[in-house]
Amino acid sequence: MDREMETGFVVVEKVRGKSTVTRCFSKYPLKFIVPNKVGSSKTDAVWIYTLTYGGGIVSGDCVSCSLTIGDGCTTVLTTQSSTKVYKSVGSKCSEQCLEARIGRDALLVIIPDPVTCFSTARYSQKQIFRIGLDSSVVIVDWITSGRHESGEKWDFELYKSTNNIFSEDDQPLFLDAVLLERGSITTIAERMQDYQVIAMVILVGPKLKNVQNQVQEEVKRIMSEQFYIPSTLGRYNKTNSGLTKPTFIASSSAFGPKGIGLVVRIAATTTESVYKFLQHQLASMEPLLGVSPYC
Repeated sequence: MDREMETGFVVVEKVRGKSTVTRCFSKYPLKFIVPNKVGSSKTDAVWIYTLTYGGGIVSGDCVSCSLTIGDGCTTVLTTQSSTKVYKSVGSKCSEQCLEARIGRDALLVIIPDPVTCFSTARYSQKQIFRIGLDSSVVIVDWITSGRHESGEKWDFELYKSTNNIFSEDDQPLFLDAVLLERGSITTIAERMQDYQVIAMVILVGPKLKNVQNQVQEEVKRIMSEQFYIPSTLGRYNKTNSGLTKPTFIASSSAFGPKGIGLVVRIAATTTESVYKFLQHQLASMEPLLGVSPYC
C-alpha cells in the first residue's frame, strides 16, 4: 500500500519487552485513539480504536490504512460504535481498505461493531492480512440491515466485503467476498427475509486453537437445538409451512494446512443475539487481551 495514499497507519513493536505503538499517523476522515492501557496492567496488549469525523463514512470517502504488528506483539483493533455508511450521492461508492502484516508469534484481533448502511448507500471494503510463522489473527466482519427502527431494512444499494489471508510466502490461506446488491428482479430485503444481521468470524493460528474448538462445539449445539427439538408427540416442531424458521443460524468449517483456520458464518434476526454469541465465544481471550471482547 502506498504510504502517500494512506489515511492512516500504525506500527506496533516490542519495546522493553512490551507491545508498544512506535508509529501512528492518521488524517481526515480517519482518526486513531490509542489508550495507555486497557484492562489488566499485567496483560501485554495494545488496543487501537478507529473512528471517522462526522460519525460515519460519507459518500465518496476512501479510507485506507495499514497495520504492522511486530514479532510477539498483541494488538486489538476495534471501534467505538457501529460504522455508519451514509446515503450515496451521485452513485458514489464509499470505500475502506485495510492491509495488515502480522509478525511471528504475534496476535492481531479485529473486533469492530457492525457496519450499518443507510438507505441508498454504496459501500465496499477490502481487508488483506499477511501472517508470519505461528502468528494468529481474529477477524469479525458483520453488517446489520440498517436503521430498521426508521423503517430501513436492507435498503442500501451495494455492500461488498472482501477478506484475504496470505501466509509468509504469499500463499493464499483464505479468500472470501460477500456481495449484497440491489437487483432488478428482487431486493436485498426480499432475499434476506426476516434476518437482520449477517456475520463472519475468522480464527487463525496456534494461540486460538482452544477458541476454535469451543466455537465449533457451540455451533453444533446451537444448530442441533434449532433443528432437532422434538415435540411432546415425538416429532419435530412445525409451523403450517414446515419447520419453524430459526432465529439464529450458524455454520463453521476449518481451512488451511492442518486446519489452522476456522470460519464461522452467521445469520440472525437480531443484532443483540450476535453480540451475545461473540461475547460468549471470545470471552476466553480475556487473559491475552486484558478485557473480554464485546463486553
